[in-house]
Amino acid sequence: MSGTTTAGSGSARTESSPWRNWAGNVTSRPVREVSPASAEELAEAVRRAAADGLRVKTVGTGHSFTSIAATDGVLIRPGLLTGIRRIDREAMTVTVESGTPLKRLNVALAREGLSLTNMGDIMEQTAAGATSTGTHGTGRDSASIAAQIRELELVTADGQLLTCSEKENPEVFAAARIGLGALGVVTAITFAVEPVFLLTAREEPMTFDRVTSEFDALHAENEHFEFYWFPHTDNCNTKRNNRSAGPAAPPGRVSGWIEDELLSNGLFQVACSVGRAVPPVIPSIAKVSSRALSARTYTDIPYRVFTSPRRVRFLEMEYALPREAAVAALREVKAMVERSPLKVSFPVEVRTAPADDITLSTASGRETAYIAVHLYKGTPHRAYFTAVERIMTAHGGRPHWGKVHTRDAAYLSEVYPRFAEFTALRDRLDPDRLFGNDYLRRVLGD
Repeated sequence: MSGTTTAGSGSARTESSPWRNWAGNVTSRPVREVSPASAEELAEAVRRAAADGLRVKTVGTGHSFTSIAATDGVLIRPGLLTGIRRIDREAMTVTVESGTPLKRLNVALAREGLSLTNMGDIMEQTAAGATSTGTHGTGRDSASIAAQIRELELVTADGQLLTCSEKENPEVFAAARIGLGALGVVTAITFAVEPVFLLTAREEPMTFDRVTSEFDALHAENEHFEFYWFPHTDNCNTKRNNRSAGPAAPPGRVSGWIEDELLSNGLFQVACSVGRAVPPVIPSIAKVSSRALSARTYTDIPYRVFTSPRRVRFLEMEYALPREAAVAALREVKAMVERSPLKVSFPVEVRTAPADDITLSTASGRETAYIAVHLYKGTPHRAYFTAVERIMTAHGGRPHWGKVHTRDAAYLSEVYPRFAEFTALRDRLDPDRLFGNDYLRRVLGD
């Protein structure tokens, strides 16, 4: 990029160049970019932006499908705010800089004989980006990544560094764990950890009717249960992850490569490309691909079981429903696809989470099931996503903050009992909307 100057010891300011998210569906052009190397440099960048009348947003790896990180003001890149600050083995916590990629955190924790309790299905995101948007995996008893936070440090709109936990600024802590970037810029996160453990993963094909009729039992009997339904078929693939006494028995190098790279990424990429070019062949491809993944069982440390590489780019919409509504909603989605001319190349993903106490968590105050729909990058998505969204909102669904949706503050205030609590806190911490953008104006109001 051109026009680079230096501010402070590690903070680079750069003249405008377009920023795009991972999926390529969101673009913005900030006035300048800042890469602070410390919380103090970040606070100074926030104060300078306020003095210049510019709004501030932070972007991690751009894995959100919404414009939650887009800005025409100052874009903060946390690439220099990485690494572990400290591990407290007595409290069983780890404190990390906000820009630390989850994949580096997972590897570093494993090296120390530690692990997060639960995690999402990819680990490319930064710690702050993942938690601020409510990234989650699946779990009967263990919740989202944000629910594992024990302390947060953030820079507020006045350029001050604020620490919050259950004991210190608890009202901020209740909201800022999933803060949407609306309350300040997170600079460090303290997570609860535990001694590293083993998970046995059991992957098994199952019919749609069986998995939906047995959904409650499968959820109750397994610590982590999820499944994928392949549209245009009656086929599902299920995954059950449960703690194991061992020994470790990871997938073989060749068989693991076939399942995780060749089938799930390489051939799937080809299939999606063909389907995008010739939509009528998608149902036939779905029937073949839904049978390609065979049953397998393996045992490994958590991040190698919970997470998988995702190299095929897509757009995604995900809704959180009351868990008891999930099967009915999914059956409605299946019926809608079958009676419509839609051709859907991506499987539909179903996961669960226990209720939590985070103000704007998609699982706040209720047992939750997630239904996620995807379409290959470049495929027209509006008709499919709109039809699915209509079904989800009829069941009181809450959209994932980082995934495509059309909901606004009027709707969200109805499905989040503590919505007004969050917006009142935002009014207190950021009355001038220094951290605002068009997306936050839509979902939180002015």
